[in-house]
Amino acid sequence: MSNPATPPRSLAEALRARDDASLAALLRARPDLITPVPTDLTQLATRAGTRASVLRALERLDRFALQSAEALAVAGDPASYQELLGLMAGDGGDPAVAGELPRAVAALRDQALLWGDDDRLRLVRTAREVLAPSPQHPSPTGLGPSVREATSGMSPGRIQEIVAAAGLPSTHDSVSAVDALTKLFGHRRKMAKLLAAAPAESREVLSRLVWGPPYGQITPEPAAHLRWLLDRGLLLPTAPGTVVLPREVALHLREGRAHRAPEPVPPAVEPAAVHRPQVVDATAAGQAYTTLATVEELLKDWDEGGPAVLRAGGLSVRDLKRTAVALDLPEPVAAFWVELAYAAGLLASDGEADERFAATPAYDEWLERPPAERWAQLAEAWLTATRTSGLVGGRDAKDRALSALGPGLDRSAAPEVRHRVLTLLAALPEGTSPTADSVLGRLRWERPLRGPQQHGDDLRTRLARWTLSEAELLGVTGRGALSAHGRALLGAPAAERTSGKTSEKTPEQAAEPSGPGDKLPVHRHHLSPVLEPLSPPEQAVATATAGRLLTPLLPEPLDHVLLQADLTAVAPGPLRRPLADALGVLADVESKGGATVYRFTPASVRRALDAGQAAADLHAFLATHSRTPVPQPLAYLIDDVARRHGHLRVGAASAYVRCDDDTVLNEIMADKRASGLRLRRLAPTVLATQADPAALLEGLRAMGYAPAAESAEGDVLITRAHAHRTPPRTAPEPVPDGPPPPDSTLLAAAIRAIRAGDLAATAPRKAAGAAVKGGELPRTTAAETLATMQAAVLTGDTLWIGYVNAEGTASQRVIAPIRVEGGFVTAYDHTADEVRTYPLHRVTGVAELAED
Repeated sequence: MSNPATPPRSLAEALRARDDASLAALLRARPDLITPVPTDLTQLATRAGTRASVLRALERLDRFALQSAEALAVAGDPASYQELLGLMAGDGGDPAVAGELPRAVAALRDQALLWGDDDRLRLVRTAREVLAPSPQHPSPTGLGPSVREATSGMSPGRIQEIVAAAGLPSTHDSVSAVDALTKLFGHRRKMAKLLAAAPAESREVLSRLVWGPPYGQITPEPAAHLRWLLDRGLLLPTAPGTVVLPREVALHLREGRAHRAPEPVPPAVEPAAVHRPQVVDATAAGQAYTTLATVEELLKDWDEGGPAVLRAGGLSVRDLKRTAVALDLPEPVAAFWVELAYAAGLLASDGEADERFAATPAYDEWLERPPAERWAQLAEAWLTATRTSGLVGGRDAKDRALSALGPGLDRSAAPEVRHRVLTLLAALPEGTSPTADSVLGRLRWERPLRGPQQHGDDLRTRLARWTLSEAELLGVTGRGALSAHGRALLGAPAAERTSGKTSEKTPEQAAEPSGPGDKLPVHRHHLSPVLEPLSPPEQAVATATAGRLLTPLLPEPLDHVLLQADLTAVAPGPLRRPLADALGVLADVESKGGATVYRFTPASVRRALDAGQAAADLHAFLATHSRTPVPQPLAYLIDDVARRHGHLRVGAASAYVRCDDDTVLNEIMADKRASGLRLRRLAPTVLATQADPAALLEGLRAMGYAPAAESAEGDVLITRAHAHRTPPRTAPEPVPDGPPPPDSTLLAAAIRAIRAGDLAATAPRKAAGAAVKGGELPRTTAAETLATMQAAVLTGDTLWIGYVNAEGTASQRVIAPIRVEGGFVTAYDHTADEVRTYPLHRVTGVAELAED
């Protein structure tokens, strides 16, 4: 074991010096390191240095921690803390950088991307390779190679010429010449004197290269001002026609700063407006009710079987457009509601030969739940889903169109981004809506992209924009501010509301606080509490709480409508389900909103009669549920349609029409509109056709008649909508963004196993007995193994054994034997942290551990 006072010589030794809490934090932050559990700390360090794991860890650093890592990649290896501080703060210093740098260094250490004491800081090798500048992958700092790297292929004579032109004495070898040139470029006063003598055009060239990219093109015969720079090594050739500004020269011109603009403090989330919390909650609740109505309308439209499933999966562009028209919404919004119903398990494909989308049995259960619980289920599905409706209409990596309900819409980062956006809103004073740009700026600081961003159109930015709009559509936010039930959905503590009146403010007024209660604090990333995503049981509790908070805000369903003389009915609010279903058959929805307007037409009344209702039933229904008297025009409409309903009977011959009044049949035969039906008279009261009964029914209804279908026995067929359902389906599982974070139980067990394995691998062995080389299992005879085991039982010594299990897998363990009998040894296994029994014939060898 290494001495804690001795500086670590490797990442493994640095990890070995950590306590269990620190190791647990590392494994929680980088769960890929624990899948599977490493056998010891050396294997953990090796895994932490793999390229895939390092890239993943770098992508989860905030901007300042990443800038610190980028600065270390261009510093010496190892670098001191003071050298890193100089690169981050520059020659003039920066109090904000100096105050935040310890946190950034600690974050890099905690993530096992940096190890070593403050006087010998080392990035892990893979991180340095990823972040260090190269011609193929320029550094985000804009710095180029060092003088030593740029002159590695230069002839000794040319190096001596550069040294002499720079005013330095010649040396006997290239190594000392390069060292002298490096010291000159790093000396502030001498470099200032050298550059003061440069032509103005030469200084202009340096100013264009100083912040990167550091590479430039020259002709075979460079101009005089370029030749002046080349002669003194201020520009060095890297390839024919290409020159580079050495790192040391750029740092002098930058006054020692590795970055043009270090960002030690996250940008604040700026307010756009401040509303009364009650207004926010009421607005969000209204949109939550619209959410339920929209999802119900969508699935009611698909109740008898929705659109066909494309061969490649998903919804066709034409069907999405039809759905958008039916919902009276733009296509992207319609795609959102379709995907939300699918994510909540209310919609799926039926799996039939002629595969179609339809509601699932879970939809019927969902309809029976209280409105607030139904909303909460949808909101939870949205918060945790990885399917992203905003991608619909785009193209995947293979240039294939992405369709709603189709493959390729999962983005594993979506739940994290949604949760973080809502968390930022929860950190604002209650009732405050933020500006979208400030939210996006904060997210870019917390998870910056390595390398240049293209117009801010990276995936996380688009996910954040979609989150803000979808949260408003869903009713999680109201007027851009997080609602009380939205806050509960995150598991955030409820905001304390003060009594008194709060007027709504403009963005300009909100930007200038009028009192202590209106002041918006600057939320520092490492000081402000960060709401972590909830576990499934915790999320279930939070979802139930959100539903309870929403319940009193939703309008109470009504059991009445207002009938009007213009053959319309006005529902002044949401209707109870039986009333809404019955009215939906008897009338057509004309307009929606705060109040729904239904219109009665001959076709809608005939639809109710076809469903088995009689005229008396319709009159009684309207009289019971109307707060106004039944208008005379509506009563006449019902009676008139009922009087003519069923006067004509249509059955299957292929199809026939019969009527007791032959004059009616004469009218039909004489009507030119009936020519397409190709009717012929079989008897004075019967007409026949080759068309099917459904087509004949529609044709006669289009001519203004009210025929009724009849069965083979002559009974009137009652037509009711057939609710098509899929077999039981489960909601789609979110696609995980890497291995899931381990829970505390797994972490504790993993750390015990790693510690025990490390003890077995690093514990010193006694020289006596069979010689054991590093990394090899001990080899002893059966007699030696038995004797050593029996002696250890008597002395209480700890032994190191090699063991081969029943599957033939060899491992090493540290055990303390308790008894040996019957060919078995019972011992406390330090590796497994429990008492176990091992067959002696599977023990390959044994070695005693040194007393220290």
